[in-house]
Amino acid sequence: MTTDIYGCIEVRYPFADHEYWSDEEPWTVAMDLFPLLTDQDYAAFGCLFGVRNYQGWIPLAEARGLPADASTELRDRIAKFDPNDIHGLTWVGWGELRDLDMAVQPPVSRGCIRLHEKASHRRWWVGDLWPAEIIEQFGRLPWGDVPGDTYGRHEVPGAVLTYDPGSRAEVIGSGSGWEHVFAVMSALAGKFGDDGVRLVVHFD
Repeated sequence: MTTDIYGCIEVRYPFADHEYWSDEEPWTVAMDLFPLLTDQDYAAFGCLFGVRNYQGWIPLAEARGLPADASTELRDRIAKFDPNDIHGLTWVGWGELRDLDMAVQPPVSRGCIRLHEKASHRRWWVGDLWPAEIIEQFGRLPWGDVPGDTYGRHEVPGAVLTYDPGSRAEVIGSGSGWEHVFAVMSALAGKFGDDGVRLVVHFD
């Protein structure tokens, strides 16, 4: 069974602390996560939220639940789901995402191997053994019989294999799809402040 992500970006009104705003909600939904993010990348889910965390990332925002001051619109959105289908409900503020060290590597993984072909690119996170699919297709790899600290580039007929330590930049950086989410949150922070923009997500 696959796992999908759902969520939205909320913003906090700059004047929510004023007395005249006391009868109104401080937060409101600004934008849905879709169509900003359309990829189903478990490595990113694990890296950010601890969901499908096969690489053993130390997640940034795991299982925090629903913000206590979540807007009514957000609560109504979540209420449309069967409670049994909601998993990993959590949130993260833009200030946390903005300051992420993108060079951090997953502790369990030895590295990341990529197959670059003319029409497609595929990626495998490597543990104690090379991916069986890679070995079956290309045989013995130039980086040793088992994965270690030797990295590099290897040309094969019609394609190129690369192997490197891998990092957050691999799963939530440029080209991952998450850069669009972060760009919108960054732009909203220009008006609402770093602490006034957050992403609320859950999974099924």
